[in-house]
Amino acid sequence: MSASIRKLGAPLAKTAAAWPIVAGAAIASFPRFLRGLSCGHDFDFHLVSWLEVRRSWQQGVLYPHWAQSPNWGAGEPRFVFYPPISWVLGTALSMLTAFEWAPTLFIFLGLIASGLATRALARRFLPPANATLAGAIATCLPYPLFTAYERGAFAELAAAIFVPLLLLYTLRSRPAPSASTLHQAFDGSATPLALIIAAAWLTNAPAGVMLSYLLALTALIAAVHARSWWPILRASVSVAIGLGLAAIYLVPAAWQQRWIAIAQATGVGMRVQDSWLFARHASPDLEYHDQVLLTASIVFVTTLALAALGLLAARLHRMLARESRIFWLPLALLIPLILLLQFPISTPVWMLPQLSFLQFPWRWLMVLGTPAAIFLAAGVPLFTTRARRITGVAAAICLLAVSSAAALFFFQACDEEDKTLNQVRIFQAETGVEGTDEYAPTGADNSILASGLPFSCLVTDPLAPLGQPGPDQIILWSPDQNSCLQTPTPTLWKTEDKRFSLHTDAPGYLVLRLRRYPAWRITVNDRPVAAPLPTRADGLLAIPVPAGNPTLRVRWSVTTDVLWARGLTTLSILMLSLLWLWERRASRGATPSAVASRLS
Repeated sequence: MSASIRKLGAPLAKTAAAWPIVAGAAIASFPRFLRGLSCGHDFDFHLVSWLEVRRSWQQGVLYPHWAQSPNWGAGEPRFVFYPPISWVLGTALSMLTAFEWAPTLFIFLGLIASGLATRALARRFLPPANATLAGAIATCLPYPLFTAYERGAFAELAAAIFVPLLLLYTLRSRPAPSASTLHQAFDGSATPLALIIAAAWLTNAPAGVMLSYLLALTALIAAVHARSWWPILRASVSVAIGLGLAAIYLVPAAWQQRWIAIAQATGVGMRVQDSWLFARHASPDLEYHDQVLLTASIVFVTTLALAALGLLAARLHRMLARESRIFWLPLALLIPLILLLQFPISTPVWMLPQLSFLQFPWRWLMVLGTPAAIFLAAGVPLFTTRARRITGVAAAICLLAVSSAAALFFFQACDEEDKTLNQVRIFQAETGVEGTDEYAPTGADNSILASGLPFSCLVTDPLAPLGQPGPDQIILWSPDQNSCLQTPTPTLWKTEDKRFSLHTDAPGYLVLRLRRYPAWRITVNDRPVAAPLPTRADGLLAIPVPAGNPTLRVRWSVTTDVLWARGLTTLSILMLSLLWLWERRASRGATPSAVASRLS
């Protein structure tokens, strides 16, 4: 009985030992209680996304594709291109608690998860006390706070969880060194590694790019160190299955880029070459960019210095054993490699596939935070109870100081219109918000799209502009402009399903307050509308309607690329199940070859 109690109590003891990580996340959340919500750069984008997803769920659409509010109510295909995990989690939190507390809870839970993941990696080669300290430090490093408060990049904050987990399952090796390459590669680590790759891509696309390259680099270093192919074999199988699992998002996002102005994501100020460490530009258009770059550069140098000093201290205190070098050596090599990526000399590296979509070289701070936290913790000797108590007090003071500094330097005060309750009011008023430039239809111009448009506008000229410049040069539409023969009201206006019934004495065109997109299936009098439709400069749908009493329907359809994506993800789920079964049986003593023969 006592043995059973001890066995059940072990997980509880491990959970209780992680309380400093929860405390660190609470300290990192301190600015929220000190100064209220911080409306960072992407704060509005995420709040609108959560409101849009909530509305779609209420309309019975579990996986939304279209966001209706952007572009003053004309919408954009935001959820085709923005990975789902962050907006699913954010929406769920906003529905489980008061909406204004959802961002704070998102940050708090994300920091705890990052700390626990860092602790899990550190436990492979550090004493438990040092591993827990590493997790606590990970919650209060400058970059997570910069990401949470100044940038408001909730998806990137969540994706940071997967960095230490990827390193852990790439490098972990349970069997004896004399075991076969297959046995070492598939020791129970490949299955979670595939899930981590999939989760990273489904959380944040730049993080998916970084973690894919990090996996390749780490596996190569481990293979050279172990003088074996097992790290490369494990990484290859895991990344193939992981990308397949994420195909339900990746395939449509990659294929449908041809339908939007995706190049705007890497325009001036959003290019890698615009954001080298401490770079300055003469153009007044980049003044704000340079202010953010200066802050990011200071955060980078601070994090790099902490990582390097921690590594030096850990070596001096002999905390990094030779036999565990397969874990800490890749972490140590990341420090100079990530530093190199911050300078123009690394330009050839940035030409590798998809790396340019990181936009900012300092984004690699998401990866650098893991070695910084672990080496800082490793550099602190915690061999006695007294040392652990003193370190605990000192760490709490330091973390509180860092959090206070974040409240001072990273905090972005909310304008009245940016506050959450006001965002909800704007959303409910259906007046819409600005759109995302890179999600605009190919050839469309967001700047000439009028605000205040009716649901539909019957015209004779499908290319005629709607709206006129207002006092601040924003295009506005009003009824007294007489640009519409009629403004029919829809009989149904859901995010991904619109219906109209109208009467007209002559043929014309019904311009909808809806951006064109090839995934829309359009029918008039239950017959598909022949393509191509008129291409308006503002990107709105202009649909030909006959005289009489036509009925019109526009609804989201499943395109061919989505069908391929679903098939690929289904196949990958099957492959993951077989891999899990293989590893499970192999870990119980069966060799991979024996398991393969059973499966066949």
